[in-house]
Amino acid sequence: MSSKLIIALDYPTAEQALSFVENLSPEICKLKVGFELFVASGPDFVKQLVDQGYDVFLDLKFHDIPNTVASACRSASNLGVWMMNVHASGGDNMMRAAKQALLDMRSPAKLIAVTVLTSMDKEQLEMSNVMLSPQDQVKSLAQITKESLLDGVVCSAQEAKMLREQLGKEFLLVTPGIRPKGAEIGDQSRVMTPSDANGAGVSYIVVGRPITQSDNPLAVIDSINIDLS
Repeated sequence: MSSKLIIALDYPTAEQALSFVENLSPEICKLKVGFELFVASGPDFVKQLVDQGYDVFLDLKFHDIPNTVASACRSASNLGVWMMNVHASGGDNMMRAAKQALLDMRSPAKLIAVTVLTSMDKEQLEMSNVMLSPQDQVKSLAQITKESLLDGVVCSAQEAKMLREQLGKEFLLVTPGIRPKGAEIGDQSRVMTPSDANGAGVSYIVVGRPITQSDNPLAVIDSINIDLS
C-alpha cells in the first residue's frame, strides 16, 4: 500500500536534500519540493528525485492569469511530478485552464488547489479583507475547486472532516500542519496529529521539520506510517 506521508524537503540546497533522501525509499514516503529548494536547485533536481522512483509533489502554488498558469503546469508535468498545486483564489477560469493543460499531457499529474494557508488564522484573513472564518473560507474555495474539476485541495486537517462530507470520498485532501504528539507547532496555526488527521479522512499528510530535524528520521517516519495505516 502506498504511503500517505509526504515529507517536505525544507532544505536550502539540493546537496542537503539529497543527503537526507539517500536514507529513504519511495515505499515509505512521497516527497514535497517547495519554493526555496526549487529556486535554489531547479528542475533537474526534481527530475533526479523522480528518476529515483519518488512521487514528487511540486508545491509552487501557481497563481497568475489562466494562460500563464496553464503553461506553468504543462512545464511542471514534463518533469514527471506526481502532483502540483495552484491557489484556489486564482478563480475557476485559472483552475480550469490548468486542469485542461494537464489533461492534454500523456501522463497527467494530479492538480490540487490551496485553500487557506495553515499559517493563516481569522485575524490574518481579516487583515486581507476576508471577513469569513478560516473554516468558511476553506469550504467556499474547496467547492469552487471541485466545480473546476481539480483533484483536490490543500487544507488544514481541522477542516478535513467537513470537506470530506461536503465533497465526497474521491476528492483529495492534502494536509500540512501535521505534528506528531510532542512536536513543536512552529509557524503553523491550525495543526493536528497524524492519527487524528487520518481519522478525519485526509488523503495525504505533509510533514517537514518533525522528520527532517529529528535525530532519528526513520523512526519518526515509521511511527507516522503506523498511525496512517
